[in-house]
Amino acid sequence: MLLLFETAAGYALFKVLKEDKLKQVDDLFNDFTSLESAQKVVKLKAFSKFENTAEALAAATALVDSKLGKGLKKFLKKHAVDEELAVLDKKLGGIVQEKLGISCVYSNAIMELSRGIRNQLQGLISGLGGTDLRPMSLGLSHSLSRYKLKFSPDKVDTMIVQAIGLLDDLDKELNTYAMRVREWYGWHFPEMTKIVSDNIQYAKAVKLMGTRDNAAKLDFSGILDEDVESHLKDAAMISMGTEISGEDLSNIHELCDQVIELSEYRGQLFDYLRSRMNAIAPNLTVLVGELVGARLISHAGSLINLAKHPASTVQILGAEK
Repeated sequence: MLLLFETAAGYALFKVLKEDKLKQVDDLFNDFTSLESAQKVVKLKAFSKFENTAEALAAATALVDSKLGKGLKKFLKKHAVDEELAVLDKKLGGIVQEKLGISCVYSNAIMELSRGIRNQLQGLISGLGGTDLRPMSLGLSHSLSRYKLKFSPDKVDTMIVQAIGLLDDLDKELNTYAMRVREWYGWHFPEMTKIVSDNIQYAKAVKLMGTRDNAAKLDFSGILDEDVESHLKDAAMISMGTEISGEDLSNIHELCDQVIELSEYRGQLFDYLRSRMNAIAPNLTVLVGELVGARLISHAGSLINLAKHPASTVQILGAEK
């Protein structure tokens, strides 16, 4: 019997010298307390070392997904044909048996045997010292963690949660800044507050107009409707507001710029959220829309959590602020 053992440095095949030891699972680890006793139970038959971290990451990813990689397939074809192969992953063993015709076994005794081999791994694999294995294991674990974080299907809805949170924050900031513009400029042109109801149009009109004296000679067609523009110009001529200095107007214009820029960014963020929702949760988007769907995902914590909630819980989530 051969045992397939995966390390950060490469694949190893161990020949099991005393198969009867597998029947004594409770005492098996005692045979690996020292290198000398371990060498009486198993012996290294073949070892395939990874050339670089990229190859090690590809192999580890395939093993995590219970897939038979090209490197492992070639290695087993060369050294494990016509042998009984002990594996640590039952699903992988089924794939090996199906594609390569190699008989595979999996049991608790195999797991205990691999635990003992790991305890004496540095001595059992010739030419592989501890100074080599530790950095390899650390580097591979970091690379595998980054890979899983990048490609995990459980993490794709994290961007939706962040985007809807930022969108709600932007709405609050926009509303605060827009109200401040209305209050500040209202001292100079109070009538404009009732004439122009939209906050973004108000900020753009103030930015274009400056003082109310300039309203009559300016064209607001790109910002306001024709009737609103006419009403604004008439009100500017009879306004009861106070005069403001150039420095006051400059600061009001700076605040208007902030409102306009935040509004434009909010539009870009909404387009991004809409595209992500259509890609990740198209059915939910059709049912309740992008914003409500994204808020439900945010309240539930993830799309998977939302899918697991009963209808009564979803109703409660919808009522939360």
